Amino acid sequence: MITHEAQERVRGWFVGRLPEEWRGEAAAGAEGSGPEVTVDREEITVVLTIGDVDLPDGTSDAERAEARAGRAKAFREDTRGRRIEIAREAEHRFDRKVSWAVRVGDRTELFTHVAAPAMTRLRQPERLVLDTLVDAGVARSRADALAWCVKLVGQHEGDWLSELRDAMAHVADVRSKGPAA
Repeated sequence: MITHEAQERVRGWFVGRLPEEWRGEAAAGAEGSGPEVTVDREEITVVLTIGDVDLPDGTSDAERAEARAGRAKAFREDTRGRRIEIAREAEHRFDRKVSWAVRVGDRTELFTHVAAPAMTRLRQPERLVLDTLVDAGVARSRADALAWCVKLVGQHEGDWLSELRDAMAHVADVRSKGPAA
């Protein structure tokens, strides 16, 4: 489990290391200031919020979506070298891969990410669920079907998962204050 303190250390490092212009855009466009940083055992994901596109009233949703996609693409290309340099430093410091995303308005584009294998043993009833999703065209493979199921649980059980993470963080804090084993 990644402790709250470890999350804060990683986020703090990125807040201090990112170029000022990236932090300024995020501070103006997002709640709070700086990037959104998520950490797990394999990966650090950094989501930067940049200014939304300025389009006239009456612009269609399709045109707005494409304008946002263009702004995200331009940011990705314009910042590639600096992002690679920062990612290498962070990967060396935190021993995790770094993935980048950008948020423009209501659109978030993930540039890179780690697809970590998750070994699991499923009994036939669980495999049948995955096979049904594959056969119905919801997923291309059992692995995609399992990822789809995890996303669905995450969407519908967000509050419960958040409460569970908070409880685990509290347990980790209590353990850290106890006697050394």
